[in-house]
Amino acid sequence: MLETITAEELVNRPLKSPGWVVEDLIGVGVTLLVGSPKVGKSWLVLRLAECVSRGEPLWGFATCGGTVLDLELEDNLPRVQQRLFRLAAECSETFHLCVNAPSLADGLLGEIACFARTHPGTKLVIVDTLQTVRQSSQKSAYASDYRDVRDFKELADHFGLAVVLVHHQRKMDDPDPFNTVSGTNGITGAADTTMVLDRKRGDKQAVLKVTGRDVIERELVIEFNDCRWELAENQHVEREEERPVPREVLDVIRFMECRLGWAGTATELIEEADLGDTQAASLGRKLNEHSRVLLEAGVRYSTQRTSASRTIFLERVAEGRFDDGNDSNDGTNL
Repeated sequence: MLETITAEELVNRPLKSPGWVVEDLIGVGVTLLVGSPKVGKSWLVLRLAECVSRGEPLWGFATCGGTVLDLELEDNLPRVQQRLFRLAAECSETFHLCVNAPSLADGLLGEIACFARTHPGTKLVIVDTLQTVRQSSQKSAYASDYRDVRDFKELADHFGLAVVLVHHQRKMDDPDPFNTVSGTNGITGAADTTMVLDRKRGDKQAVLKVTGRDVIERELVIEFNDCRWELAENQHVEREEERPVPREVLDVIRFMECRLGWAGTATELIEEADLGDTQAASLGRKLNEHSRVLLEAGVRYSTQRTSASRTIFLERVAEGRFDDGNDSNDGTNL
């Protein structure tokens, strides 16, 4: 039987967003990092891993901080060691590396799940490269491509991880760089975000082009200096028009400035917070839609439905863009 939810219930129910590992750039789910061979992809993911493991910003984008598992499957330990010597003065104990791993057919997902269970703070998994762990199949190329990436996505969503799959470009040129991803559209279709690292041989600068379901489409001009990719320019290619925060939401934030918590109906909140002519039917929806704004201001919003009414709960919490109220990985079913 299909499990359904009404549209009215959906817009009023607080749902936990997938969250970011690198804010506004790499979220929970699967990100493809695509580029030509020897273009600098491995240096980029090493820099990414270092920043996330330390909780330091990457190119000005905040990171959540946590344990990182980096599968460097096209390299050996001496080569990775030399790169780390050149990349960082000190390395984090939460940055784990591996140069040998089974394929998807031989249990890779189970191995990553085991790592995530034994390291509950795991936030990022890197597979460099996807091709090294692909499984052979008698299915169509599209079905095989989609399945392999979809398997990683299910793992990522289950554990609340960001999985970055390093992948290659086709040699043929195309005016749309996202059409140069090696394989069928099943690969990009199953991924949440696709990044294409476009760099000409010999150039210090490259363009990292980003598109996806939840990210803002953008182009980052990055420059390779002393083995580190540094940001030179950040350009939004296409951005949704910013929606203003409703007055009622700002009033609720002010209302909670001197309170540790509050509970009641929408009608009671309108009265106590002096929200004027706000309609009770729309207040919960506005608070839910802008729950991230509330959380950034230090107010967590939740509701509980009874047969008679819906109760709103407001709780004062520490301000923080990565505070989602749940830092644990749930891996009991994998």
